[in-house]
Amino acid sequence: MASHSGLLTVMERAARKAGGKLRRDFGEVEHLQVSRKGPADFVSKADEQAEKTLVEELQRARPDWGFLLEEGGVIEGDPTKPRWIIDPLDGTTNFLHGIPHFAISIAVEEPLYGGKREITTGLIYQPFTDESYWAEKNRGAWRHDQRLRVSARRDLADCVIATGIPFMGHGDMGQWVRIFGAVAPSIAGIRRFGAASLDLAHVASGRYDGFWESGLQPWDVAAGMLLVREAGGFVSDFRGGEQMIDRREVIAGNDAIHSKLHKLVANALR
Repeated sequence: MASHSGLLTVMERAARKAGGKLRRDFGEVEHLQVSRKGPADFVSKADEQAEKTLVEELQRARPDWGFLLEEGGVIEGDPTKPRWIIDPLDGTTNFLHGIPHFAISIAVEEPLYGGKREITTGLIYQPFTDESYWAEKNRGAWRHDQRLRVSARRDLADCVIATGIPFMGHGDMGQWVRIFGAVAPSIAGIRRFGAASLDLAHVASGRYDGFWESGLQPWDVAAGMLLVREAGGFVSDFRGGEQMIDRREVIAGNDAIHSKLHKLVANALR
């Protein structure tokens, strides 16, 4: 069993406070005031309130840290200190349609020499199921106090793979169709649940054997990528490199499945 660091305690407290409000709002979903943020991309009062709660709680604990926020953009902090990367409601469309599959994602990104940055702590909290996934660099990945390991399956024919599907105004449908056409015939099943943070948490916990998606934002994947790696998995961009955030694309799985998925994706995009 692993105990939380002080930092993770701060993160979980903030997530649970925001998550409690999301649960209440989810019960009143038909009354939510919703505004359009872009094509097929909704933002609700619940989303904005959750972000506000998270920022207030985290600023209280670490007043000099900056933020990268889905709704609020960048809040500058001390550039020599870490910053928070936050999605207050991953799975907004699920939430607004009464589908109980959504999460709060919080990651800590630390500055390194030469202008590089590294994700060192991540938390994904699913308010509806009260599941808390967390990871710290070199301390493993956990669901509550249970150590997580990626799936041990080695053969794609046995695997269930998660993905996201492009929709109006989001993603490259032509690219996705080519990858789907390469991957689908080789595997046992494909799942699309509409919250990338939870997809990655489920790869870390072995529920899914792998994952691919493009068109992702940093707040969608920052915490989840750390979870997968700390659970013994591999994460890369579609070229097999480390530019997941810059290229906005992710492949994840154990060593064997990641390698085989990467090969299928790379061949599909040639």
